[in-house]
Amino acid sequence: MAPVEAKVTSLEMYEPTLTIGVEEYEPYVGASRVEELKRLAAPLQGKRWANISSTLVGGGVAEILRSLVPLARGLGIDAQWYVIRGSEEFFQVTKKFHNLLQGRDQPLSLEEIFGAYLDTIDANASNTCIVSDLVVIHDPQPAALIMNGVLFGNILWRCHIDTSAPNRIVWRFLLPYINQCSGAIFTMPEFVGPGLQIPLYQITPCIDPRSEKNRPYSRQEALAVLEPLFQEHQIDPDRPILAAISRYDIHKNQGTIVQAFQRLREERSFSPPPYLIFLGNTATDDPEGWDMLATLKEQAAEDPDIHFWVNVENNDQVVGALMHLAQGFIHVSTREGFGLVVSEALWQGTPVIGSRVGGISKQVIDGKTGYLVDPLDVEAIAARMAWLLEDREEGARLGAAGREHVRQHFLLPELMRRYLLLLRFYTGISQEPPPFRLDDLSYSEIIHTVRTVMRCPHAQCHWQGSVLDRLSTLPAFQAPAGLDTNGWHRR
Repeated sequence: MAPVEAKVTSLEMYEPTLTIGVEEYEPYVGASRVEELKRLAAPLQGKRWANISSTLVGGGVAEILRSLVPLARGLGIDAQWYVIRGSEEFFQVTKKFHNLLQGRDQPLSLEEIFGAYLDTIDANASNTCIVSDLVVIHDPQPAALIMNGVLFGNILWRCHIDTSAPNRIVWRFLLPYINQCSGAIFTMPEFVGPGLQIPLYQITPCIDPRSEKNRPYSRQEALAVLEPLFQEHQIDPDRPILAAISRYDIHKNQGTIVQAFQRLREERSFSPPPYLIFLGNTATDDPEGWDMLATLKEQAAEDPDIHFWVNVENNDQVVGALMHLAQGFIHVSTREGFGLVVSEALWQGTPVIGSRVGGISKQVIDGKTGYLVDPLDVEAIAARMAWLLEDREEGARLGAAGREHVRQHFLLPELMRRYLLLLRFYTGISQEPPPFRLDDLSYSEIIHTVRTVMRCPHAQCHWQGSVLDRLSTLPAFQAPAGLDTNGWHRR
């Protein structure tokens, strides 16, 4: 790609102050995996990779990019992160998109779609020109930018939520924007929505073991971090703690956790009695969080053993320390893209009670790294809480196995490896699609290849030829006049 100014934009930009050397991950993943990243990145020096999301703080996407962008730069890639600017009305509408795509019914007006959403997209597109070898658009909030003619390069839509059974209206509104992309990335194959006509890939989120929340804590260190909060909320550090950490959101199902904890104490007596501590931030793109928090507090009815911590200072330290001290971690979402907080808890060696929903079931191996339950089964959740409170040895065994499971599958170098493979493919360095490709052949590839062949039958690349080879095996396919499907030319 010829040098082109790539930073002209009305979007907010994140400029990391430091790069991260890949060698810093060797203690966590080993030398061989570090060397693999160096090998994959070697021919990508100076290549551009832009990410566009909806917020710099709060939520898993922002957390991932805050580490992934500096790591990519440490590998010699010109990685950028842009954030869409929006009003409260914009984020209220996109929160509705988020809920509707995950199956929750909510009213949505044309004024909201064409006013608060598309007008904001147009405002962000003004004076914007982003040129990159790979552009990754994260989630629905910035999706429509692709139609404004301001993004140049191979554009992938990264969907972090479950769109397997989306609201029909919202999905059909977004689908034309998504199908303009060069491909789409989903966390799990089961999350892929209907009607997509582009290449599909699977990439699971990962945690950064170097971050403040994920570093190892001793009990003494954790108590020191939490002492101000314990004093503020009058919490006895010698009593057992069950923790739940996430946004305050209807899909996170915190109300069922409260019910299960109340049921637990009705049916069993513990000495000393446990606490249930919720910890969550309110993200800028999630205006419903405060309403959800108010509902939960009303449900808890000022129970002195149920505590809600919100937007605490030194958040990452508090999260890591609380996870380390907790005897069990509860995450029983009703809908979940992945639930990265589960890996964070397991990495701290804390066993998890998780729901059989979305990516949680990929992290919690029932009976090995924690327990899986139905998200609305109050009795089962309460019973698993009791197990973790009564059997510390079992909890320690589950936690140790959970940490090793995360080490193998959900640390940041694995996420970086997959994006490097995408960069190699879309810049033409590698001719073979990445092994985590989900679909065999997409409609957009068929159309592109047939058009190319009809314009110049003897100018196919190896990849186009392989597409045509696969096309020739389809019963309904007829080759363009004058072309022999038994002898596609290879360049």
